[in-house]
Amino acid sequence: MPHSPPTPPTPPAPLDPLARLDQRVSACRACPRLVAWREEVARTKRAAFADWTYWGRPVPGFGPPDAPLLIIGLAPAAHGGNRTGRMFTGDRSGDVLYQALYDVGLASQPTSERIDDGLELYGVRITAPVHCAPPDNRPTPEERDTCRSWLVEELTLLRPTARAVVVLGAFGWQAALPALAEAGWSVPRPRPAFAHGTRVDLDGLDLFGCFHVSQRNTFTGRLTPEMLRDVLRTAAEAAGLR
Repeated sequence: MPHSPPTPPTPPAPLDPLARLDQRVSACRACPRLVAWREEVARTKRAAFADWTYWGRPVPGFGPPDAPLLIIGLAPAAHGGNRTGRMFTGDRSGDVLYQALYDVGLASQPTSERIDDGLELYGVRITAPVHCAPPDNRPTPEERDTCRSWLVEELTLLRPTARAVVVLGAFGWQAALPALAEAGWSVPRPRPAFAHGTRVDLDGLDLFGCFHVSQRNTFTGRLTPEMLRDVLRTAAEAAGLR
């Protein structure tokens, strides 16, 4: 009897537009200073992480593609996201942020240590205006502007479901406002100034300012866990998540 031909393998499901964007982001080499720094850090490592294979590339956003709440930070940390490959994962700032997200019911667990630790975000996507770890945690204005096209594209893809945005720190605020305008939201003129607790209505999108979860802010008490939870709770309510 003739043999039946083998069943061809099922082709992988096509990636959604946001996943394709994340792949493109992680291959970017547009800023020579940032490329050199992130790769040097990945080679030399920190002694505590000597057994790690560092990510050493741009870090894409993290969270579901239909998130109604967005969080915009600054840039990955050299031995945090640049090591683990996920936003705010493996550093002290992430310890504070993910604990707060867990406390208000927006994350599945209070810790974020590695990309395969099972952490899930509920209705939240985290991104940044600069996707590479910068020296001294300070991207230049030129690097911020070069990276803006990625943020604009991400915001455009998230626009159908986005209802609220929390921006961490003045640098992120300065980067987010023009990106939000390019993605189609109406941003007031003059642009609103950054302050902790600021809330701005952008034609149906609620924009919130929050001090950055940097060690400088959290160690000195400028940003306390309760202050962060308050902003996240209010933003979650505005996004329809509570």
